[in-house]
Amino acid sequence: MEIYNFNRTSGKEITKFGSQFVMSRITQTDSSVHIGAMYLDKENIIGYHQAVTPQLFLILSGEGWVRGEEDELVKVKAGDAVFWDKDEWHETTTEDGLTAIAIEGDLDPAKFMSIKEEATS
Repeated sequence: MEIYNFNRTSGKEITKFGSQFVMSRITQTDSSVHIGAMYLDKENIIGYHQAVTPQLFLILSGEGWVRGEEDELVKVKAGDAVFWDKDEWHETTTEDGLTAIAIEGDLDPAKFMSIKEEATS
């Protein structure tokens, strides 16, 4: 399990075409991917299971806890991206709720995002 950062401060200011916004690049792939929105309400859980394919879990709002095979809980919040390899056991829990986008497929998140420095429990 790796924790990456895609928050505003990791992004790049875009001004082309009269634009004014910040974009944090997340991933790029030539293979097909599955993208889904996940809504965890208060005290919800995504149970402990093996990843069928590499999975990138982007926290959009809220916060919670993730764990991988190391069985160590790591706190995550909006702007964090959690990456699990194929066959890696993992779980997500939340006390107050969180919303995330899950991208599943052949991914290399390190290509565009940096590892979150304080990725500890």
